[in-house]
Amino acid sequence: MRDVQTLAIINQKGGVGKTTTVANLGAAIAARGKRLCLVDMDPQAHLTLHVGLEPGANNPGLYEVLTGDASMSDAAVKLNENLSAVPSVIDLAAAETELVTVVGREQILNDRLAGCNSDYDYVMIDCPPSLGLLTLNALAAADYVFIPLQAHFLALQGLGMLLETVALVQQRINPRLKVGGVILCMHEKQTRLAGEVVADLEEFLNSARDTNVPWSEASIFKTAIRRNIKLAECPSYGKTIFDYDPYSHGAIDYDSLAEEFMAFFSPQKAVEDKPAETSEPVETVEEIQQPQTTQAPPAAAETEPAVDEAAEPVEQTPEPADESPESIDQPPGSIRESSEPVSEAPEPTDESPGEFRSEAEPTSEPDTENIPASQPAGETAPENQSPIAPVPPQPLQ
Repeated sequence: MRDVQTLAIINQKGGVGKTTTVANLGAAIAARGKRLCLVDMDPQAHLTLHVGLEPGANNPGLYEVLTGDASMSDAAVKLNENLSAVPSVIDLAAAETELVTVVGREQILNDRLAGCNSDYDYVMIDCPPSLGLLTLNALAAADYVFIPLQAHFLALQGLGMLLETVALVQQRINPRLKVGGVILCMHEKQTRLAGEVVADLEEFLNSARDTNVPWSEASIFKTAIRRNIKLAECPSYGKTIFDYDPYSHGAIDYDSLAEEFMAFFSPQKAVEDKPAETSEPVETVEEIQQPQTTQAPPAAAETEPAVDEAAEPVEQTPEPADESPESIDQPPGSIRESSEPVSEAPEPTDESPGEFRSEAEPTSEPDTENIPASQPAGETAPENQSPIAPVPPQPLQ
């Protein structure tokens, strides 16, 4: 294995976040102490502008590296202690025509990078949105391909063509080339379309497991770069997202993605964690079995109070029945029966109206079965007189 890891960030579809990923992911990895060089292979020179460099300056750029005698060390511009960049210029678009007669033209970048293996830990290449000679040079020099992808239908269709190109390069030019993974950019997780595209992509990658294709070990990175306006603003200031707004969603997402990248290139750490993971289930089984044997006797004792509690409501059921006549509301106009004598008419209460009647109150239908409330218990009215009968006239003398 070479000392430097060369990563090609590629997608022939434009506007999916390649340049944004190279600039901000590279800055996040360099902030973790890794020496990193960004290479702008796009004649549009967007990466050059993103990091604050001026295309076509006096210093040599990638065009001079591919068509002339300039080395990568001569063209690299130091951005900070751990981060450098090789700028591009619009003249790079003419390099494909100028190199058409050069033998081994697809290996030029690989040969130039061989002279600076000891200077960097990672070289990250921003590829143009095409599958021409410039992209072929990046694939011939790369160890891994990472594909920024927006979860749209057209982007998913173009992915098939890109993977076919990667497979051809691996067979004929670069046997070590592999697809490292897919990075979801400008991701909108709440949309149904994004969920369907991601599900289809996961199914496709899982179907390639245990095969000889370059993407047999590829997967989708867990960190998805959310759509964030700060990521679109920072290139106009010539800054990365960490210098422009370090607390934005874009900075948080790319910082998390950098952690995944570091874990991707540190397989030894994952191997050391495996023994701890295999021993944990054995301990948990013993912990689960032991409480079951110790708590078995109390379980039987707990059932006895449950029976007593269930029997108590049965004994108390007659009590509400004795109090029910007093608690049941009488209908309006009826007289409440009672065994106790009533000395005088009760005062009006908040109960329903018409519960008690006055002695002088006439009624349309006399009720001889009920006893008035003002009459004491045990006494009866005269046979020819009722409490509500009119007084007979007096005879004349």
